[in-house]
Amino acid sequence: MASVNEWIVRDYLETLGFLVRQPRKYQVVARSKGPHEEVDLLAVNPQVKPTTPFPEEMLWGARELAQVHGLITTVRGWHSEKFTAAMLASSPDVYRFAEPDSVRSAAAELGVGNPAKVLCMADLPADADQRKDALEFLRSRGIDGVILFRPMLLELAERIDVKKTYEKSDLLQIMRILKNYGLLRSGQMDLFRQTRRRRPSAPKPERTDEDPLPDGADGPSESES
Repeated sequence: MASVNEWIVRDYLETLGFLVRQPRKYQVVARSKGPHEEVDLLAVNPQVKPTTPFPEEMLWGARELAQVHGLITTVRGWHSEKFTAAMLASSPDVYRFAEPDSVRSAAAELGVGNPAKVLCMADLPADADQRKDALEFLRSRGIDGVILFRPMLLELAERIDVKKTYEKSDLLQIMRILKNYGLLRSGQMDLFRQTRRRRPSAPKPERTDEDPLPDGADGPSESES
């Protein structure tokens, strides 16, 4: 499953103009990872100047990544989980790639002096306070930006042209087929669908005997009075 998650992130970054490299092709088992093994992907965007400052926001998408020259990332799918601050605190392997030794090793391999440290993860809590706490915790551990899978996949769907055949990418080709048959909606389409939903009408108040009758309506008969 890890390879599928990295596959999605790699295609997403390449779609945005990044040149992406996987630093290692083997799985680390039965031992702890070394500093040079913590990073999953290295990426550089030659269209962005190295001196461009990183975005201040913690949640990144296409707009924020357009300001990044080089980045290192680790990918954590765990798609059935929402990453709270408590969960992150108990899982140091999630942010260990942002420690100085790992960054130094990855930066030398990438050839970028100050790469952005980006965590690709499944999702954050829906509660605003818990979401903020999780992001602030990651910031305190040296993370520069966070990319979530849902907006990443929505942005990919938005960029896919159903008239093109993506033979060079199995992922994009699968998404193109799903989109062509209406089984995959882009983020923009989903947004329009939400704005078109009718608001539920308020229940009509019950009429009392003191309320005036509408024009043309007969009052109660003598037998009913």
